Amino acid sequence: MAHALRLAELGLYTTQPNPRVGCVIAQGDRVVGEGWHQRAGEPHAEVFALREAGEQARGATAYVTLEPCAHHGRTPPCAEALIAAGVARVVIAAEDPFPQVAGRGIAMLREAGISVENGLMRDAARELNIGFFSRIERGRPWLRIKLAMSLDARTALANGESKWITGEAARVDVQRWRARSSAILTGSGTVLADNPRLTVRLPDDQVFTPPLRVVLDRQRRTPADSHVLDGSVPTLILHSATIADSADEGDGPSSPSEYLFVPEQGKLLDLKAVLTLLAERGCNEVQVEAGPVLCGALFAAGLVDELLLYIAPLLLGDSARPLLQLPTLSDMADRWKLQMIEQRQVGSDWRCRLRPIKVA
Repeated sequence: MAHALRLAELGLYTTQPNPRVGCVIAQGDRVVGEGWHQRAGEPHAEVFALREAGEQARGATAYVTLEPCAHHGRTPPCAEALIAAGVARVVIAAEDPFPQVAGRGIAMLREAGISVENGLMRDAARELNIGFFSRIERGRPWLRIKLAMSLDARTALANGESKWITGEAARVDVQRWRARSSAILTGSGTVLADNPRLTVRLPDDQVFTPPLRVVLDRQRRTPADSHVLDGSVPTLILHSATIADSADEGDGPSSPSEYLFVPEQGKLLDLKAVLTLLAERGCNEVQVEAGPVLCGALFAAGLVDELLLYIAPLLLGDSARPLLQLPTLSDMADRWKLQMIEQRQVGSDWRCRLRPIKVA
C-alpha cells in the first residue's frame, strides 16, 4: 500500500478535479502490475495495473489507495475491471465519499465473491487527497494560505516593496505548491500593488494542470492590462452584485477570463460563498496568495485549513507591513491556535506548515 501511495503521488499535479490514486497488484510478495491515475478523463490506476499484470492478475491481491469506482463516467467502473480480471482480494486504503461510489465499489466487489479489506493506511491516503475529501465531504475546497515573512513577522516594507523576502529555493518550492492546487486566489489589492502572474513555473519536463486564477475584486478594479488577464491561464474575477451586469466578458486581449458576482458580507465578498462556488467548479485545493487584509479575513471567518509559512532570516523593522490583519483580542483565550504539521529548511529559509486547531 505504501508503494501504491507513492505511485498515486505521481499524479499530484495532473489529476484534478479527480483524486490521486495508485494501484499495485501482487501475487504474494511479488508485484505483477502497478499503475496510477494520470489525468482526468483517462484510465484509472486499476486499469493501468491490470494491463501490466495481464493473466497474472487472476487470483492476485490488488492494493488500491481509494475505493474503486462503481459508476460509468468518462471511464468504465474499475470495480468491474477488477472482477473481470479475476482478482481474489482487494485491499483499500480509503473509502470514496463521492456519492456515485460511496461504498458501492466495495459492495460490488464483495457481491462478486472478492475478499475486500479497507482502512490500511487510510490517514495517508486521505492526506494525499485532502482537497478532494474536503470538496466532497464539506462542500468547499481545502484552503491553504501561503505567506512569507521576516523573523519579526513582516511581509513587506512600509512602501509595499516585498521582492524578495525569501531566497530562490523557497520561491521554487512555492511553484510546486501552486502546481498541486486547483486554483490560486488573491485580492484586487494585490493585483493593483504587485501585478502578479499567479502562474506555475516548473522545469520544462514537469507536466501539470494549470490552476485557475481567482481574483476577489468587489468593485472590479482589476486593470485590463493586468497579468492575470493575459490569456495564458483562465481567470475568474469575482465581484459584487452591485456592479453592472456586463460581467461575463473578459477584459484582456483574447483573455479567457470570466466575471461572476457573489453576495457581499459587510464590506467584503461573502468568503463562504466564494469557496462554495469554487467547490462547484471542481476545485479541490485552493492556495491563497494575498495581502494581510484578505488573509486575515479568511482566518477570522474560520475558513483557513492550512498555513504555508516561509520564514526568512532577516528583519524588516516595526514600520514594515504585518503578516495578517486580525481582529483585536481582549482575552488570551480567544487567540488563534495552530498546530505545526511540518517544518523544514528550504535553502536559507524555513518552511512551516501549520493548521488551525479546531475548538469543539
